[in-house]
Amino acid sequence: MRLTQNLMAGAATVALTAGTAFAAEKWDMPMAYSASNFHSENGVTFAECVGAGTNGEITIEVHAGGSLFAGADIKRAIQTGQVQIGERLLSGHQNESAVFGFDSIPFLAPSFDDSVKLYNAAKPKIEALLDEQNLELLYAVPWPPQGLYFKKEVNSVADMSGVKFRSYNNTTSRLAELTGMLPVTVEAAEISQAFATGVAESMVSSGATGYDRKVWESLTHFYEVDAWLPRNYVMVNQDVWADVSDANKAAIQACAAEAEARGLQASKDYTQFTMDGLAAGGMTVQPAGDALMGELREIGATMTAEWLEAAGDDGKALVDDFKAMQ
Repeated sequence: MRLTQNLMAGAATVALTAGTAFAAEKWDMPMAYSASNFHSENGVTFAECVGAGTNGEITIEVHAGGSLFAGADIKRAIQTGQVQIGERLLSGHQNESAVFGFDSIPFLAPSFDDSVKLYNAAKPKIEALLDEQNLELLYAVPWPPQGLYFKKEVNSVADMSGVKFRSYNNTTSRLAELTGMLPVTVEAAEISQAFATGVAESMVSSGATGYDRKVWESLTHFYEVDAWLPRNYVMVNQDVWADVSDANKAAIQACAAEAEARGLQASKDYTQFTMDGLAAGGMTVQPAGDALMGELREIGATMTAEWLEAAGDDGKALVDDFKAMQ
């Protein structure tokens, strides 16, 4: 009787072990922006593609709106293996390397076509930097062109003096300083509350961010300046990636390529839609005046020179490569 019980227990252990070996692997994917944002929706479609492409061997659960980790903490969470995969605005980490801010150089690549060329020029260096940080780049998607939001009419840089300005990276903080505004760090998930409570009164961002956060409840003006098109990047922990089979890696990379193309088109489509939405919400939406644009371009030239100095040879090389594509 004891022998039979031992045999049964052993069989159960083997069955449990086999079941564990073939169980689906679940990856958590934190994202900083709301579930309705096109980046988050694209991430959900990517996750569904991975589930289908790996025949359910890898499933990805998307956690939008900074619900699992705040935006500033997502990259570190992936690096350290707290999560397997995630999305982050890398320009928020320019303190680690100025090169991460290549996509936020004012007026260098103000169109979607230019943004793609600039990304292609920078991609090898970005991948090398991420490799040093235990991260594997899967795909990147640009935001629509960045404009300026205010709760008053602004016709010159002088009109910005003393305004509390929401910043999210070194570039936006520096822009605030050079225009006489007061930078206040505010994560994407906290934008609505920051404007409603007066913590911030202005920001540079896309129409998408303003539309998603219904900023017309607090702000009144959106000026189209097409300053830059920052990118969100989806990355996976390299230790996790190393354990993925070649077949599943190929499937994930195919899903990533689709997500990158789909996200680019969504960003293009979303641009006019969101500006129309801001106007429908009651905001004044218009191009910045010539005088203001002239002053902003002068500030942009200063910021570009500063970035090139900080980024050194790597920065100069990628800008030269980008200009050679023009």
